[in-house]
Amino acid sequence: MEKMNPEVKEDDEMKWVHDSSVDHKGSIPLRASTGSWKAAFFIFAIEFSERLSYFGIATSLVLYLTKVMHQDLKTAARNVNYWAGVTTLMPLFGGFIADAYLGRYSTVFASCIVYLMGLVLLTLSWFLPSLKPCDHTNMCSEPRKIHEVFFFLAIYLISIGTGGHKPSLESFGADQFDEDHIEERKQKMSFFNWWNCALCSGLILGVTLIVYIQDNINWGAADIIFTGVMALSLIIFIMGRPYYRYRIPCGSPLTPMLQVLVAAISKRKVPYPSNPDQLYEVPKFHGNNRKFLCHTKKLRFLDKAAIIENDGNLAEKQSPWKLVNVTTVEEMKLIINMIPIWVFTIPFGISVAQTSTFFIKQSAVLNRKIGERFELPPSSIFTVAALGMIISVAIYDKILVPILRKVNQNERGINILQRIGFGMFFTIATMIVAALIEKKRLEAAKDSLTMSVFWLVPQFLIIGFGDGFTLVGLQEYFYDQVPDSMRSLGIAFYLSVIGAANFISSIMITIVDHITKKNGKSWFGKDLNSSRLDKFYWLLAGITTLNLFLFVFFARRYSYKNVQKIAIVDSSCDSKSDCGKVENSV
Repeated sequence: MEKMNPEVKEDDEMKWVHDSSVDHKGSIPLRASTGSWKAAFFIFAIEFSERLSYFGIATSLVLYLTKVMHQDLKTAARNVNYWAGVTTLMPLFGGFIADAYLGRYSTVFASCIVYLMGLVLLTLSWFLPSLKPCDHTNMCSEPRKIHEVFFFLAIYLISIGTGGHKPSLESFGADQFDEDHIEERKQKMSFFNWWNCALCSGLILGVTLIVYIQDNINWGAADIIFTGVMALSLIIFIMGRPYYRYRIPCGSPLTPMLQVLVAAISKRKVPYPSNPDQLYEVPKFHGNNRKFLCHTKKLRFLDKAAIIENDGNLAEKQSPWKLVNVTTVEEMKLIINMIPIWVFTIPFGISVAQTSTFFIKQSAVLNRKIGERFELPPSSIFTVAALGMIISVAIYDKILVPILRKVNQNERGINILQRIGFGMFFTIATMIVAALIEKKRLEAAKDSLTMSVFWLVPQFLIIGFGDGFTLVGLQEYFYDQVPDSMRSLGIAFYLSVIGAANFISSIMITIVDHITKKNGKSWFGKDLNSSRLDKFYWLLAGITTLNLFLFVFFARRYSYKNVQKIAIVDSSCDSKSDCGKVENSV
């Protein structure tokens, strides 16, 4: 029988994608016609439209609540934080559904329908006579109760839609790149950078054109644009279906984690084997390209879940609640090791939360005129933060990474946690600058002077630089470092940082308000001129600085995900591992 040329066989393998993904027909994807940037561009379109709607609503929400619903600043800020918190915590549920049952594509489609329902209801709450804020005019001292009910119902429907959309769409976009292909792996590292450029493009349009329409026409006209753009982008997303690579959901990713805990606890008195190689590992995955993880020495208690107690029984036939393979144990370790990183990025999120509440409210009381006729909408100053993020991402991806790759001999340039930690320096600087500028604004207000809104440019620009490092780094970290079976949940973990930070920000406002009110004058008055936001910003600067030291402490001890170099094509292949050295630096 004629032997096949190894080079021909290798070339044939390179034509197909062997990473457990399938095409829209359920077959192994052809590399040339699926995935990569050609598929990502369809996904960018719907991310652009969703961010257009989200930031058009989020950055103006505090103004809507104070102007239309006549809430005081403290109540409005809390309501914004509650809504933002729910919006960024809902992805934990949506990510789980995507990973376990529906799959990422179906979850994105379903969540977009819910999102559209929220946008339609938001539009109707402004135009339908029975749902309008006032009976005859939009200028009234107190909105009608029916409007409040439908308004909050609409924005929380949008929260639910975002809950399925955000974790599934971003992880679905990253799934379009094959990690075992050198060029696609490098493209995947750039994906998160350019993903955020698409995000910022939607943000910029949302806080300029859309906010201008809200201020100069009405809020309902902007809602019509949100609804139309989202419907159009959903059509574009569906058109890309033949080009996508899909991951088939394999049931709850949390069940194996629970099995590790149960097995480890039940065998807590069993002695460790003399050689870690004696721990149980599945030798073959029967056609599944699931990746093996190298054994690590941390959290050794969990290793007991992989100890084979009775050599007389075949390990493969033992209950998964009594015996778990090493890779699953290591996946559990990954999740546990992420907890400190998650916790010590929350103060960063608290600082970011101020940009859509107090920062925007500051711009509303400053002089926003450009020339004699044009007045900049308060939320439009947020454009500076988006531009700062785009600039930092572009510099990082096109200049810093190529240089650092040569210097550090690291494919990423610098490790993910280094990138996150570096961005936190910008956050500290933002709070310091914001405190100094707010102090100056208060002094000017005492003399009946009004400062230009462009005094806020430094704090928005610096926070944008920080987002380009920390926010993008967090997205890549939580996608890359979780088990492959829960990558939608990984993106949800990133979003939950921001969600938890919004809730904690609201709690902080309540506590600080209570303490300062007892000691004299509250830092949060009826309006900005009777408040002391500068002191609150100094408090956040101190908390963020202390947090950075704690983050560095835990990050330096973090062990990155270490995958064995294997590629199983069929059940006749033997696994070959190459564990190499674990990255462990910040």
